[in-house]
Amino acid sequence: MPVVEELIRKDADGTLSFGNYLLDTKTKLSDFEYEGDLYKVKTFKEITKLEKNGLFVYESVEGTAVTGFRITEDTVTMNVEGAEDTQITLGLEPDTEYKVSYDGTEIGNIKTKFNGKLVLSVELENGQARSIVIAKA
Repeated sequence: MPVVEELIRKDADGTLSFGNYLLDTKTKLSDFEYEGDLYKVKTFKEITKLEKNGLFVYESVEGTAVTGFRITEDTVTMNVEGAEDTQITLGLEPDTEYKVSYDGTEIGNIKTKFNGKLVLSVELENGQARSIVIAKA
């Protein structure tokens, strides 16, 4: 999976792709319109962050490239690539339990706290994408 050279884009299947973990300096793009909302992405080798209408959506430390990103009422799906293992934080519903799977294998349930943030660690190898699905339990 290649990095997202344009920093953020809408793909033919209607999903979002964003992030470029190969950049040496922090780069950002604001006011990207997608389904009536405005998105902002900041990305480089150390961090990738996505906001929607000024609110937190996604952050990875180390930087990542994300494709196939889709959030519905009950599910978040995405493919993530990075140069090394990363910690991903997502802004979801507060005090809600989610079932998490990587590459089709369920790894367990994680409950968000009062702030709605869900944190997970993902093992990545350079050039290898992982499919992540997070669904309400």
